[in-house]
Amino acid sequence: MSSSVARYLILFQYCGTRYSGVMAAPDTQAVRGVQNYLELAAQKLKPEVPIRFFISSRTDSGVHALCNSAHIDIQRTNGKPPFSENILANALNYHLKPEPISVLKVYRVPPDFHARYRAVARTYMYRLVTGCPDGSHLPVFERNLCWPLQSVNLDVAAMQEAAQVLLGTHDFSTFRSPSSDAVSSSPVKTLDQVEVAPACGRLMPHQMQRKLQFWEVTFKSRSFLYKQVRRMTGILVSVGQGRLTPSQVKELLEIRDTAAFPGNAMAPPDGLFLKNVEYDGIDQ
Repeated sequence: MSSSVARYLILFQYCGTRYSGVMAAPDTQAVRGVQNYLELAAQKLKPEVPIRFFISSRTDSGVHALCNSAHIDIQRTNGKPPFSENILANALNYHLKPEPISVLKVYRVPPDFHARYRAVARTYMYRLVTGCPDGSHLPVFERNLCWPLQSVNLDVAAMQEAAQVLLGTHDFSTFRSPSSDAVSSSPVKTLDQVEVAPACGRLMPHQMQRKLQFWEVTFKSRSFLYKQVRRMTGILVSVGQGRLTPSQVKELLEIRDTAAFPGNAMAPPDGLFLKNVEYDGIDQ
């Protein structure tokens, strides 16, 4: 006898340094995706049907998530009742050891719930650090978790002015990756939040605290284009370093041409975090 299918929303986090991205990689690929490990852990629960994670938000190799989300369906054998939310979260975390992946919360959701299409907002955070010649001068707790800039200072006021240019609804074609599928996704996006603010570093000796300054660039929207956040961050850093002006950012936005994006201006993946995925009716 088979039990009915139960659908769950899974909130999870990961350090993306060692993975090919969040999406599953083929078996022939040496470096796997976060989804591969989530599904391996889920199969240890001995479901009647293999469990697939439907990820809400893609992240690339080297990109991290403080909170990503996915939905799964679980059908248990021998008429067993559905897992409770807490038991499922604990069981997945047990089988995820020792990977730097953790299930934060599990919600039982209706059978028509979809983690990607029901999301009402996604927030990304990019971490910068100034006064650092290269990554080897970072505290070990910060390596691969921020973008070290050789600049001692950034013109943060100019960055904040340029951030206001990006805020709101625009055609972001200039900020679309050339490798993205231009047909499947509209370049028109609405940014509800673009902020540049000082931040704290992790555990650091006092002499490092005097030299290093951390910054966070935050973007919030219902959805983003492929690599849009890294490209916007790189442009804001260029403004902070005096290589671009806020008015030039406005011109880039209005050109609406991927080819107009300055070469080598895209931020690296290390400092990017998916901070949150929001849903109506779910208190996170």
